[in-house]
Amino acid sequence: MPNGVFGEFMGTMVLILLGNGVVANVLLKRSKAEGAGWMVIATGWALGVMAGVFTAIACGSEGHLNPAVTLGAAIRSGDFSKVGWYIGAQMVGAMVGACLVWLHFLPHWKVTPEADLKRACFCTAPAIWSPMANLLSEIIGTFVLVLVAGAIFSKAVAATGPAAGLGPYLVGSLVWGIGLSLGGTTGYAINPARDLGPRIAHAILPIPGKEGSDWGYAAIPIVGPLVGGGLAGLLVRAIHF
Repeated sequence: MPNGVFGEFMGTMVLILLGNGVVANVLLKRSKAEGAGWMVIATGWALGVMAGVFTAIACGSEGHLNPAVTLGAAIRSGDFSKVGWYIGAQMVGAMVGACLVWLHFLPHWKVTPEADLKRACFCTAPAIWSPMANLLSEIIGTFVLVLVAGAIFSKAVAATGPAAGLGPYLVGSLVWGIGLSLGGTTGYAINPARDLGPRIAHAILPIPGKEGSDWGYAAIPIVGPLVGGGLAGLLVRAIHF
């Protein structure tokens, strides 16, 4: 097992606990944050990314937390040895994080009648169902994520830019910007593990009044981020960040 697998598990677990946690906080009935809105959700996800990246790095990984980032990094470096291990750890971490969200908000599932709101606390769905447009949104959002994250950690920025240790704050800010600017179309999964792991958890957990896990949409937040991350990895490799 390569170094970093445990870090990817822990970091992704924290990411999903805080990220899906803020969605549940805003959407579930009788939460003190009910109705707080998109700004709160986008901010909570950004801070969840920051916390997850710090946790992953402290536990020994690079802090990918995302199969699309892992794929982009592998394409950039030409080293694919960690891809399978990291993606597996990210998936399991995402499922565990989603289960913790379910436990944390345990009384609120029963008093929330809308099945779609409960599902939204686990996985994404499009604002307007349009498969090609939805796929393009996920490709663009993830392309921006991987490209700009590559720029943040590039040699040029390291030589003239942020001090060591600021990287996770900057990546969190990047995700905040993507959510505020591009997130309204599909809920900006931009991370296959973030969507698929919790979607599986939604399918198997005993959530009162839940309906289907929307498997007809599930391929888009997997394929789109992988395509976007792969394209960004190719570009970063071509321009030698």
